[in-house]
Amino acid sequence: MAEHATSRKPRGGRRVGLATALVATAGVGMIGVAAVAQRSSDETGPQAHAAPSVQSAKVVRRDLSNSLTEPGNLGFGPAKQLKGNGPGTLTKLPSNGTETARGKALYRVDDKPVPVFYGDTPFFRDLKKIGLVGNDVSVLRTNLAALGYDVGEEPVVRRSAGRNLEPGATFTVSLAAALKKWQQQMGVEPTGTLKVGAVIVLPGPVRVSELKAQVGDPVAEDILSYVSPKKVITVPVDAQQVSSIKPGDAVTITLPGAKAPGMVTSISHAPSDESGQSDAGDTSKIDVTVLPKRAADVASLDEADLPVEFVSEIHKNVLTVPIGALVALSGGGFAVQPVSGEFLRVRTGMFAIGLVEISGPGLTEGLAVVVAS
Repeated sequence: MAEHATSRKPRGGRRVGLATALVATAGVGMIGVAAVAQRSSDETGPQAHAAPSVQSAKVVRRDLSNSLTEPGNLGFGPAKQLKGNGPGTLTKLPSNGTETARGKALYRVDDKPVPVFYGDTPFFRDLKKIGLVGNDVSVLRTNLAALGYDVGEEPVVRRSAGRNLEPGATFTVSLAAALKKWQQQMGVEPTGTLKVGAVIVLPGPVRVSELKAQVGDPVAEDILSYVSPKKVITVPVDAQQVSSIKPGDAVTITLPGAKAPGMVTSISHAPSDESGQSDAGDTSKIDVTVLPKRAADVASLDEADLPVEFVSEIHKNVLTVPIGALVALSGGGFAVQPVSGEFLRVRTGMFAIGLVEISGPGLTEGLAVVVAS
């Protein structure tokens, strides 16, 4: 692949446009369609001998990326339901717009505060027996520690031969003592144990968007719906393209007259409301939630449609030329033609934004090459 392509140089010296579709699919299915120029001597007559119009472009070293841009909606994200647990009657409810805080009461049951902890496992059982192990104990331990309480050291448990340890933390004497101190501060009976329904577990800080229950209702039903406390952008993405997007990915948000950075925070496991059927078949979409990195960028906007660009693949510091600089060789492969010099065979890489990544001997940054007119 290192030789000059002079032996494959098409005859006649005329460059014509060939609508050859080069489909480069990468990451989330980004597609680049290239019109590749080739030389041909098939035409005859006066026009075949006319002087060509020569245009050129320089080989540029840059970062090249495949991306997908989809419309998103600015708001507080999709609402989720909060259902109460345990016995009792609702005696006080929050107002719409209330934002939760770790360790603070969200509502009251039988006139007792029900505070919020953050985690991924609800309290599904009473925690009262020293030595209990589980992810619910981990939630208790993590939150009390975050509130400044001394939860002690987690005991070292050795794995017994042929047995797997149950996941999660251990309910220790120190953890029970920390729980008791926190209960005293909350104004509830300081038992050092935790009953089902005494604390509600949420995935993180949330904002109450709608009340579903009324004072006097049983607690074990839908109490309220909640959304993100921060403005986020919900982007429906084709289910076939969402596989290369993951939480933590950096994105670019198009604002009125500006660009802003953002980050993917979550990907729904259920189809978007915009899913459906079309003549092309299933049009399932998955909601991707994007958080602007700077809240000030969207502070002045209410609900708005904002395009979001997802980058699936980046090739850094590569040599690039316009796609029209490629010459299709009769024996296969591609070359570029320096303005002064012989054809150079090239290897192609990523196609994006009208450019193609090229590599091969003889290529240097700044080299002027002929581009199809």
